[in-house]
Amino acid sequence: MNILDYAKGVEKLVDPMEVGKVMFFQTKMRRLPVWAQRKIVTSATKKADKMPFVVEPYCSFLFYEITEPEKMQQFLPSGFRPAKSAIFDGDKPKYYGIVTMFRVHSSVFWGARTEFYLVAENEETGLLSWIICDYISDTISYDEKHGLKSPDASRAVMTTTCEGDFVCEMKNEDDKKYVRCEMNLGGAKLKGLDKRLWIEGNTSIAYGRLAGEADGDLFSLTFFPEEMKQALEIPVSKVRKAEVLCGTGRLGGVLERAVSFPYAQHMLSDAPGQRTHYGSEEALRAAVEKVHFGKIKTLGN
Repeated sequence: MNILDYAKGVEKLVDPMEVGKVMFFQTKMRRLPVWAQRKIVTSATKKADKMPFVVEPYCSFLFYEITEPEKMQQFLPSGFRPAKSAIFDGDKPKYYGIVTMFRVHSSVFWGARTEFYLVAENEETGLLSWIICDYISDTISYDEKHGLKSPDASRAVMTTTCEGDFVCEMKNEDDKKYVRCEMNLGGAKLKGLDKRLWIEGNTSIAYGRLAGEADGDLFSLTFFPEEMKQALEIPVSKVRKAEVLCGTGRLGGVLERAVSFPYAQHMLSDAPGQRTHYGSEEALRAAVEKVHFGKIKTLGN
């Protein structure tokens, strides 16, 4: 298994017509109590424990340095503590709050999503982890706290232009959460990423207190490490607008870095309630190379 074959294999697991059926099914399921939704999803993931997850080009990140890390703990799930991280190779590790803006297609949903992260360490495994503290989406989603969640950001904008602009405008009117970002990619250069944050961290992802339950609902992505090898470093001077409001706020953070991936990233995500553990980059690579797409039964198909 090589990177190109893996990318094609993941893409072939996504059927737009089946995604449409899942989204229609969600309009019926949302009438059920959350406990019933969890039971149905748990039953489904016993038969299909993976979900193809394709992050489309120009997934972008805003990094805010947090100068008062003691404020982070209240938003972290049990078993996690605030941790410093580097962004690019050679960076000095700092405490960060992160805003991620991306379009995704998978076997169960298709659309735009903005997520608000804190970086923490899993006290049990020692792995650096991405903690999803809040999110907004123009498509359906699922987490333990809300169940099968309807879109909460209508008329969202997330796109690029022929002049090299990246634009994101997403707003949840009910909860008063929003992201408005405009930045130009001209002059941005590819730069090597810190392996611990981008590779290790993406094998240890959990929902924080606002977005999920106290236990975090830990899950992993399965991908070739090269997917997280490098990204565009966008000069902060090219960020014309970066307005963010969410449940965690920015914890007083100051915008320090802007990052964007100019290519699609192909991954298999653990289905809800499933937990894959990779203790090292070598273990992750070995697992990816052994993937047999003909034997995978994915959530949503």
